[in-house]
Amino acid sequence: MTSKWKGLILAGGTGSRLYPLTHAVNKHLLPIFDKPMIYYPLTTLMLGGVKDFVIVSSPDAIPQLQSLLGDGKKWGLTFEYVAQNKPGGIAEGFRIASNELAGHNIALILGDNIFYGDGLSKRIQEAAAEDKGATIFGYEVADPSAFGVVELDENGRAISLEEKPKKPKSKLAVPGIYFYDPDVLDIAWQLKPSGRGELEITDVNRAYMERGDLHVKTIGRGVAWLDGGTHADLFEAGQFIKVVEERTGLKVACPEEIAFRMGFINRDGLAALVDDSPKTEYQKYLKDLLERSL
Repeated sequence: MTSKWKGLILAGGTGSRLYPLTHAVNKHLLPIFDKPMIYYPLTTLMLGGVKDFVIVSSPDAIPQLQSLLGDGKKWGLTFEYVAQNKPGGIAEGFRIASNELAGHNIALILGDNIFYGDGLSKRIQEAAAEDKGATIFGYEVADPSAFGVVELDENGRAISLEEKPKKPKSKLAVPGIYFYDPDVLDIAWQLKPSGRGELEITDVNRAYMERGDLHVKTIGRGVAWLDGGTHADLFEAGQFIKVVEERTGLKVACPEEIAFRMGFINRDGLAALVDDSPKTEYQKYLKDLLERSL
């Protein structure tokens, strides 16, 4: 993936379903086991080669996110922050950050979506290799009525898209990760709010579908898709990551490791991160990684 790609992480909203945890802290800073929630979507796009990011969040949350992430240089990344005064739908993110995103292909991911599994980075890299149009994913779920739903024909092409349908036409939900060419900004500015007063990402995807430029990649059973929307979701996602990490001895969504393995930073850069970290199990993991790289 080249520098023409920018990652857009939507980390806004009030997190009201997670009250009182979110009374004073942005939802995307809450822990998923041993790491802040935002590390998970961030590293998902890093695995696809994305190095430049725009993070959209509420004005009061941006200082919190900046305190955690900084300017990204320590990981070989760049971060820009854009304020969203009030939630207005996923597609509003394109409008709010249009100056920062102009001229780039855009990889959009929701800040509370967690992906893990074999072959995930390959699927993301394949999506990023599409130079024209849009690429979304289809993930089979038991109850698709709570999601955007895509219906495919026998050739795997999208023939319908619906947002939270009462009678879904398929079981393929659309997870919160999307890839677009630069035309998406023009499409977003032409959108009209839906019945619930939001700019819907499904309408963006439908615009690409109607002009024959929407690609759909299905995610197999080997990939887990979780989110941190409720207290139960937060707990279950943490339990999942805990089990995976303890069984394998490997960290999930560790930006320092991924930056090193992807070549965003060199060994000296990783050593500096180890030196700057407090003496914890997390630092020990990074130190072991550094020693193994000799």
